[in-house]
Amino acid sequence: VLVKDGRIFETLHEVDTVVFDKTGTLTLEQPTVGQVHVLGELSETQLLRYAAIAEYRQPHPIAHAILQRAEAAEIKLSEPNEACYAAGFGIKVKVDGLTIRVGSQRFLQDEGISLPAVAQTIYAATQENGHSLVYIGIDSALAGILELQPTLRPEAQETVDYLKKRGLKICIISGDHEGPTRHIAEKLGIEQYFAEVLPEDKAGLVQALREQGDCVCFIGDGINDAIALKTAQVSVSLKGASSAATDTAQVIFMDGTLASLPSLFQLVDEFEGTMETNMLTSLAPGVVTIGGVYLLHFGVAAGIGLFYVGLTAGLGNTLKPLLKHQQEETYEN
Repeated sequence: VLVKDGRIFETLHEVDTVVFDKTGTLTLEQPTVGQVHVLGELSETQLLRYAAIAEYRQPHPIAHAILQRAEAAEIKLSEPNEACYAAGFGIKVKVDGLTIRVGSQRFLQDEGISLPAVAQTIYAATQENGHSLVYIGIDSALAGILELQPTLRPEAQETVDYLKKRGLKICIISGDHEGPTRHIAEKLGIEQYFAEVLPEDKAGLVQALREQGDCVCFIGDGINDAIALKTAQVSVSLKGASSAATDTAQVIFMDGTLASLPSLFQLVDEFEGTMETNMLTSLAPGVVTIGGVYLLHFGVAAGIGLFYVGLTAGLGNTLKPLLKHQQEETYEN
């Protein structure tokens, strides 16, 4: 955990609302292939094989998701004979003498492939749960559709559960459509979310939460999150996020995950405990000395002795966290 502003240790203790950006923060950039809709005569394995061969060596997240699903199914792949890529729409390749097209609905329609009524039914259903679709055409017919769903970070559920146990209010701000945002919120058990938020409006929502009395910790990773990070009382980003986010955030998780968030709150709890004990050890000797002078007739020696007892206790309490965490690191190594 990289803390760029030590003052957040005092502010974070007062935080009662944690706001997450959705894409890239709660979810990974790479989606996951969910349901495979076979519309032709091919088997699911054959459909996945052709889709994976078409996306072979492609660098974008959708290609990685398809290849990962094919690898999990232990499907053997080969390089396509010819490839023609239409940026942002899809790819056309030659495999086993067949013309394979993989891409968006618009791409297949532009290539002269008509979509049956069942394809529209699948599209309507996926709009509800927030999934996206990749269409696979073989020669002149639609052979199948792959359903892509957002991939939650493995640590997201545990992190949200921890924050809820602390009694914190949690919400999601996303520029994505209402369906996908609602789906993620329901999956994580988060009641409040804001969908279809324009980049310039994210900071406004954070400011609105502040104005209603909330102390806000905003966690984001995108270039569009920079102003919202600046607006929140506490701002957190992840290593590997956009430079705008990491430059603005007060705290950066250097492992690139949310797993350090509970540890950060635990450190803040320890910090507050140490400060309270230090306050007690600095005030108690003075109070006892003054009371002793008037009631028990303490002399100078007793007063000096109590002062050094308090000083020693305060120094010991201050060094206690350092010794504790050094021992933990020693045990781990």
